[in-house]
Amino acid sequence: MAVTAFQDLPLADRDRAWHGGEAESRVRTWAGAEDGPNEKYRDAHVWYDADSKDTFGGYKLLVADVVDGTLQAVPRGVMAAGAVMQGSRGGVDLPAKDIDRVKSHLAKYYKKMGEQAPWERED
Repeated sequence: MAVTAFQDLPLADRDRAWHGGEAESRVRTWAGAEDGPNEKYRDAHVWYDADSKDTFGGYKLLVADVVDGTLQAVPRGVMAAGAVMQGSRGGVDLPAKDIDRVKSHLAKYYKKMGEQAPWERED
């Protein structure tokens, strides 16, 4: 199991809609990963199963899309992943040892957006 390295991707416009399935398709094409995942494809996700890195099902928490030919973190995608980490949509099944690192990765994008991650807020 592995948390991807933080890529510090440029941010897409904040009001850009997030359609995970459509983003997934564009990322596969952009990465040249139509037949199987590769490193460029991995960079669009926050987590992957190192034992299943050769299968698309081994990747979770897509936060990026291809915008004008460039891989960019999409704020609404980051927020969707953050919500899932908080239990939304049934949560995500990750090894306990990876949860803090995934949250740290996502928190860097929240900070880049000028916000605090949900788990860092004092509501």
